[in-house]
Amino acid sequence: MAPTELTLELRPSARFDVIDVAARTRDQFGDVLDRYRKAFYCSYHTTAGYLEQSLCARLGYQRDRLDPFIRAVQKIFPPDAGYRHDQMELRDELTDEQKRVEPRNADSHLTFIGSGLRNCVAYTNQPRTPVYFMELDGVFEGRVRTRRTSILAYDREEVVHTERCQVPVSRHPINSVNLADADTGLLDQIDTLLERHPVVKGRVEISLDPEDRDAALTVNEYETMLMRHDLTEVLKDPLRFMAQRGRSILRDPRAIPFKSLEYAKYDVVRVLNEIIDSLGLSESALERLLGRAMGFPARRFLRLKRSVSLPISNADGRSPGKVVRGTYQSPILIQWHRAPGGTRTVDVTLREFA
Repeated sequence: MAPTELTLELRPSARFDVIDVAARTRDQFGDVLDRYRKAFYCSYHTTAGYLEQSLCARLGYQRDRLDPFIRAVQKIFPPDAGYRHDQMELRDELTDEQKRVEPRNADSHLTFIGSGLRNCVAYTNQPRTPVYFMELDGVFEGRVRTRRTSILAYDREEVVHTERCQVPVSRHPINSVNLADADTGLLDQIDTLLERHPVVKGRVEISLDPEDRDAALTVNEYETMLMRHDLTEVLKDPLRFMAQRGRSILRDPRAIPFKSLEYAKYDVVRVLNEIIDSLGLSESALERLLGRAMGFPARRFLRLKRSVSLPISNADGRSPGKVVRGTYQSPILIQWHRAPGGTRTVDVTLREFA
């Protein structure tokens, strides 16, 4: 059978909400997905996405284990912890009117990145098994957002073409690069590849060189204050914002950074215990995580990814397939060490669904 593409509109009921997209699909479209072996789920938002199927399986696809995992990560990035992204007076790209209504949601962006949420995931179809759309910022000042997700159902995927590309990166050791920016040329290269190797429905995978252990990839909003300041602070010190929130909770004007850091170290033990409990991991795994957290290596402590995917689709059924992404979505390369020669290598792979 040819692949099938479905689109759903979702309305979350709270700022943090978990929606079973598989159940919604059955309600709206019947058992159409049951005929296929695979399904590619895509979110077009930067504070809502999916967890990989392997992690959901480890959690038993159960909400009472899934929710504590996300909420534990949220404690590392609490709301109102002094994020630059949320200081609207610094956001020069916004008009005065936009500043009045723009959500203060840096914590949601950082939770998305740090928890390993993805904009797109490929699942093996398991009828009647939940597929959870994880919403981190669904309601702002009483206004409920409308979210969109698509599902590409297929039986197999075939590699059409792979090409190695060089991405120019900053000389600063800790930085991030917007791969959608015209200066990198990566999305233009992908468009050129699609002209030479047409794909009607599928995905483009962007992955780091296997030898590169000093960088990661995500899909999120590339807003200057968020990426150049808040995320940089996280890479330097994953517990920074927990400590910042700890200072406000303690309300101790004599608190110094060292004291608040010690507070965060104490509190993170409880947070990591919650993560371990929700994942059902062993005590030895907890010890390893604690060792990582206390040493502040964000690249190991956070669930940063080495590859991302974007859907390729011809939604109208007639035109050639093109890369599809949400209004604010950009593939982003994050680095924590300088790259030799000022470039990093990524592999771009076109995959077609059949």
